[in-house]
Amino acid sequence: MKFSSSCFLRIFLFALLFFPCFGFSFSAFNLKGEEPELLSLFRKAYPDIQFKSEYNAFAGDWKILLSLEDRTAEFFWADGMFLPESEIENKNLYNSFLYKYDFALHDPADFTEEDIEKIRQFSSTENRTSVKGTPPFFYDFVYDCKTRVSLEQHIKKIPFLGKRSNAHERLREPLAKVEKEILESSKSDAEVKNFLDTLLSADSYSWRNISDSGNRSFHSLGVALDLLPRGWKQKNVYWAWRRDIDGDNWMRLPLERRWMPPQKVIEIFENNGFLWGGKWVIWDNMHFEYRPEVILFSRLRNKKNQ
Repeated sequence: MKFSSSCFLRIFLFALLFFPCFGFSFSAFNLKGEEPELLSLFRKAYPDIQFKSEYNAFAGDWKILLSLEDRTAEFFWADGMFLPESEIENKNLYNSFLYKYDFALHDPADFTEEDIEKIRQFSSTENRTSVKGTPPFFYDFVYDCKTRVSLEQHIKKIPFLGKRSNAHERLREPLAKVEKEILESSKSDAEVKNFLDTLLSADSYSWRNISDSGNRSFHSLGVALDLLPRGWKQKNVYWAWRRDIDGDNWMRLPLERRWMPPQKVIEIFENNGFLWGGKWVIWDNMHFEYRPEVILFSRLRNKKNQ
């Protein structure tokens, strides 16, 4: 029996339409070419996790298969949101957790009145209670934190700068690197040494939502760290505490009146995958958050914009 080229073409096109209905994908000869470029950032940020991608023609998106030790998960790329199939229809409820982190401080001296009003609106309770959330599914897998019970199996006492912090066990290595570099820097940098001498606490795990929000805090994953100095109650450390004093003008507070870790300490944290909350418009100067993929993404954006 002989088949014409047109017959083979009809069979091929039929397969493209039919097989995805049964969950088949065409990773071997997909029509999309290479996988999403930004997926490489996640491989670099989480080197112990295996990321396998295959294009799903039926969904019109890349399926990402994750493996970590004896656990696996399956997501769709969904513009970098890592959504399970059941959440694809709710995609508009989430923000991408890849965003451009500003390595430069926002200086109130440069704010226009329009900037001030935008910050007021952004920081309002009404906005914060209705804002889109960070999709939790990728982090639920990475940190095994879908429930409090599952997460707390991974919360360990981790020594850091002379303190002991309850944090996720995955932070043990990055915090050890940060500590080593800070201690080395303190030998020649008086500002860093004073920071260490006056450090009161380094707290991490707390199962809770972000203030004025229904979204989970990264403290509830055990991957955020609050560093407080002695006498912190008399210092300007957190935007919302300043708001309680100065109402709608809290964002006008000059940088020099805010408590800040030394620039060298901030750089060491950032170089090891941590965001510093002092660089957010609604600043949280005690807060460091382990988000290596965001640091990598932001540096890539900066490089492309040069």
